[in-house]
Amino acid sequence: MPTNLTRVLIVDDSAVVRQILASALRSDPRIEVVGVATDGRDALVKIHSLRPDVVTLDVEMPRLNGLGVLERVPSRAPVAFVMVSSLTQSGARITMEALHKGAFDFVTKPRAGRMTGSADFRTRLCERVLAAARNKYRRRVISSGTMPTNAPSLPPNKVRGWVVAIGISCGGPQTLVEMLPAFPSDFPPILLTQHMPAAFTSSFARYLNAASSMTVLEATHLARVESGHVYVAPGNQHLRLNRRGTSLVIELDDGPKVSGHRPSADALFDSVARTCGPFAIGIIMTGMGADGAQGLRQMRQNGAWTIAQDEETSLVYGMPKEAVKIGAADGVVPLSKIPLTVARLMSRGPKKAASGPQTQPLQLSIT
Repeated sequence: MPTNLTRVLIVDDSAVVRQILASALRSDPRIEVVGVATDGRDALVKIHSLRPDVVTLDVEMPRLNGLGVLERVPSRAPVAFVMVSSLTQSGARITMEALHKGAFDFVTKPRAGRMTGSADFRTRLCERVLAAARNKYRRRVISSGTMPTNAPSLPPNKVRGWVVAIGISCGGPQTLVEMLPAFPSDFPPILLTQHMPAAFTSSFARYLNAASSMTVLEATHLARVESGHVYVAPGNQHLRLNRRGTSLVIELDDGPKVSGHRPSADALFDSVARTCGPFAIGIIMTGMGADGAQGLRQMRQNGAWTIAQDEETSLVYGMPKEAVKIGAADGVVPLSKIPLTVARLMSRGPKKAASGPQTQPLQLSIT
């Protein structure tokens, strides 16, 4: 048996859910379930005694809930948390707060009656647990009220007509709540596709809005795109950009998945490439898989500036890695420098469309 297995502690007050989680995790040979706990107090004892790499943590439990556990485990402790949440408004709100307190990511509980969970659920759970284990020394607890001191600013005549498109997945909530506050309240519009279930995106938008100077809201069909706003793709709907007369508008649809996802970063990037051409900036950030890579390349070929988050600051270096591999990125940039890079690129102005295939990222200068 391999000795480098990811050790997981399951915490849930439901015996049925504990059984489903254990079955799903044991289906992956890289994972070892080292124990179970029935509530938060039991979890604290077993985290100390079993030393797991990852804890799957129920959101709502008697005696001590998931938030209470997160508050009592020091942020320097070498353990990561994946929240297991119900598909309810209350579950979504508490899950967002758990991410704020340092949880790595979350999965939603399988539907009642599925004793073993679906294949998709097993895949999502195991992927997030393995990614969390790789980041167990990088737990991020977000301090409220902290704003960056290097927020970018540009004269209005420099930013008129620009649009920013962001594709992001696993690790996105923690990453975005660090980055978005750097953008001033009058910055050009940002369109954001984050892989997330439908029940969670409205809470997610409010979570980001509370930390940001820009107004963050869940996108609505045919909404006019305006400066100073961040538009979050609703769960289970693609967010696309289109032009109607002189206005840019959002179009939502529940068509087939693109690159395995709905909403899809590829769908967003493709629409921005067609609609905005060189007056756009595409950013692909932390996440699993390859969604967004092809669309970002289309943006670059249509003349837009394109950025990939670097490996060191990505909680999961999947989507950015695929984009860099196919030559979709003009530059690879650490998280802390992305806002200023975006502002500097707008100040530099549009670039000409790529004349041919490009396979190497440029080294973007932000000094």
